[in-house]
Amino acid sequence: MSTEPVATEVGRDFIRDIIQADLDQAKYREIVTRFPPEPNGYLHIGHAKSIALNFGIAQEFPGRCHLRFDDTNPVKEEQEFIDSIQADVHWLGFDWGKNLFFASDYFDRLYEWAEQLVRDGLAYVDDQTQEEIRTSRGTLTEPGKNSPFRDRTVEENLDLFRRMKAGEFPNGARVLRAKIDMSAGNINLRDPVLYRILHAHHPRTGDKWCIYPSYDYAHGQSDAIEGITHSICTLEFEDHRPLYDWFIEKLPVPSKPHQYEFARLNLTYTLLSKRVLTQLVREGHVAGWDDPRMPTMAAMRRRGVPPAALREFVKRIGVAKANSVVDVGMLEFCIREELNRTAQRRMAVLRPLKVVIENYPEGQVEELDAINHPDDPSAGTRKIAFGRELYIERDDFMENPPKKFFRLSPGNEVRLRYAYFVKCTGVIKNSNDEVVELRCTYDPATRGGNAPDGRKVKATMHWLPAATSKPAEIRIYNQLFSNPSPDAANFAADLNPQSLEILSDARIEASVAESNATEPMQFERQGYFVRDKDSTPGKPVFSRTIGLRDTFAKEVAKG
Repeated sequence: MSTEPVATEVGRDFIRDIIQADLDQAKYREIVTRFPPEPNGYLHIGHAKSIALNFGIAQEFPGRCHLRFDDTNPVKEEQEFIDSIQADVHWLGFDWGKNLFFASDYFDRLYEWAEQLVRDGLAYVDDQTQEEIRTSRGTLTEPGKNSPFRDRTVEENLDLFRRMKAGEFPNGARVLRAKIDMSAGNINLRDPVLYRILHAHHPRTGDKWCIYPSYDYAHGQSDAIEGITHSICTLEFEDHRPLYDWFIEKLPVPSKPHQYEFARLNLTYTLLSKRVLTQLVREGHVAGWDDPRMPTMAAMRRRGVPPAALREFVKRIGVAKANSVVDVGMLEFCIREELNRTAQRRMAVLRPLKVVIENYPEGQVEELDAINHPDDPSAGTRKIAFGRELYIERDDFMENPPKKFFRLSPGNEVRLRYAYFVKCTGVIKNSNDEVVELRCTYDPATRGGNAPDGRKVKATMHWLPAATSKPAEIRIYNQLFSNPSPDAANFAADLNPQSLEILSDARIEASVAESNATEPMQFERQGYFVRDKDSTPGKPVFSRTIGLRDTFAKEVAKG
């Protein structure tokens, strides 16, 4: 797996302008950013925007970017998520080098600073229940109410906090809160919780701790310890910035980072809520975090989405201050554009219909040249065997076609790609009156697909030889939701029942079936496909990365 730095041209945005101004004023010798995921799930495409921004800034300016796991909630954290997040960052094309950190690295220092807040009269132990604390915080229009435990002495608070750390109390019995202002207009400043009791085994610290810091407390101090210069967050943390600054001001931190906020990524037909994604997996709506219908980076990697396409997409949507919704069509355009440039061409028949060319000599086989990429002569050619019996796409034949149907029909002539002109002379049906086989003739003079007499045909069709093509399972993925604005509160009602179609009788070129290549390829006239991890010897499975054109939105519009 390559982790070489990715060079990309980027436009200016307000964050990069701020950084450039800071450098021009010599405020920093080095720019230090960080990507701070919680290891309680898989990263999704919204995280790709943050990764590209933070790591991209570190590449464009003199600096570095840290990967720091916010592992402050051991109940939801797993090594599986830590491993997947590191794999995702590398896959996207970025690397943190030696700068891999965990919030748990700083648990001892965070605790010491919490005691400092207690000694300074800026924190207290509260015995109220979680519900009582929530109720007493007030609303946007009503101030909160002081806790009855807010005026405990420093000595009592220190004693109780140390006993919390020693494990004397059960979960939820007490919390440590900052003492700020219960009437503050910003609810985040109304005595926020700094520590809660949680008797749980931590993936890295084991059973050393039974109290864990809140995100708001751990995050800014971790930034300060690491010397982060620009702490870049999404807009939902804008109201948390005064609290971020309050801790930085009140504690003896070694540096004073500043927080900046940008608009998170929102996509049509997509939900990026971690709660929803977790429910999709747990309730069996999808086959796992890397189900190709999911918006996770693991799913996109499995589906064959090139990381370069994601980087290009992030660059095109830019970095803004105001929230907006991006049409998923822009993402799909970037994927198609990249795959059209890089993917080699092959042929596959997804819904096969057998064709017998009656005037082709029995037992004869000839090797025809097929190009691997029409815009890249250096990609060369490959051989495809042509014989008497073939498969074509079932949709390429109609017994009683409408006027503008130019593909194969009784008496009509078409071109088989790289091969010959053929004409349908007969139709064979089964007892249910279904077409099961076609009889055709070919014109030997049209080898290569051109007629020496200059006659033209209006359709060129792909095909595969019956004798040497191989069976395969093809999975056609569409959008997971049929509503362009799915409801996160009732997402199941917006699930698309046609999000997955499995074709178990498809045919592919023999070389494709026998290869273990993981790069996506274009199945001509069908779309871009990639070999799936569910493939087994003798039964390859290919998943569609994306179609050649956007048909999903039109299908949804039709109802």
